[in-house]
Amino acid sequence: MKFGFYLPTRGENASRKALRQIVSTAEAAGFHSVMIADHIAFPVEIESKYPYTVDGGFPGHGDALEQLSLMSFIAGSTEKLRLVTSVMILPHRNPVFTAKALATIDVLSEGRVTVGVGVGWLREEFEALAAPEFDRRGAVSNEYIEIFRKLWTESPAEHSGEFYRFKALRCEPHPIQKPHPPIWIGGHSRPALRRTAKYGDGWHPVGATAAAPLGPDEFRGLLDQLKRLTEAEGRNYEDITISFKAPIYDPGVAVAGAERRPFTGAPDQILSDIRQYEELGVSELIFDFRRPDLTESLEQMDRFSKEILREAA
Repeated sequence: MKFGFYLPTRGENASRKALRQIVSTAEAAGFHSVMIADHIAFPVEIESKYPYTVDGGFPGHGDALEQLSLMSFIAGSTEKLRLVTSVMILPHRNPVFTAKALATIDVLSEGRVTVGVGVGWLREEFEALAAPEFDRRGAVSNEYIEIFRKLWTESPAEHSGEFYRFKALRCEPHPIQKPHPPIWIGGHSRPALRRTAKYGDGWHPVGATAAAPLGPDEFRGLLDQLKRLTEAEGRNYEDITISFKAPIYDPGVAVAGAERRPFTGAPDQILSDIRQYEELGVSELIFDFRRPDLTESLEQMDRFSKEILREAA
């Protein structure tokens, strides 16, 4: 089992000094990957519902470092951590620019980029960015993935699609990873599963929250669906990485019908959960050590490393 962690993108811990301290601590402790979230702008009035909290409220405060810029900084501040966009909202950025930026980071990090992608939930942010139509974001995202793959593997490359087109061009250097950086699909809706089956090198859902528990039985059912969909696409299900995120949202809110949230409690309870999800096929688990106080965040990470990571890795 491999382990990753969420990187702060807002607040006092999203500073040069704090971020460097967090990632250096993580590398020394043996973590495998770092998750870098994505928001560009927050309209003051938001009616869109966040899918991972019970009341639909977003657990942020209108500030966030830009994902690709932060990813570049972390690439230059680390040597071993996998750098995961978790997740990149595909329609937010020009696809040719995004493919170039990700390839550049992959080259300069010596092949450490994983491209976690999603379609987004915040309609008002789409409108502020003049992004493609929010209600077509799934189809747009699929096409952008196709563009990424072309630009990362072909030279010259060209594309003529429903939402974007360009004549033959060169967009080099290509990523170091071959054929290209892994693409992980976020979300656990039916469209997300279909997208994973057709395009994904990995599936990267959020679970262990009050709004989206994804307990073992539910998760097993989703994996069965994913396997059927993948095989229908003529692909090998065993080639898909399963990376499960367990963030802290709705603190203090219990998961309905459960005695406790998965991956919480005493070390032996957490280790038991890890083994159960590992048996289902999960190969990487992502935990959330973000706290307002940097010292507390680092202590949480150190405790997890000593009590859990070394026992389960």
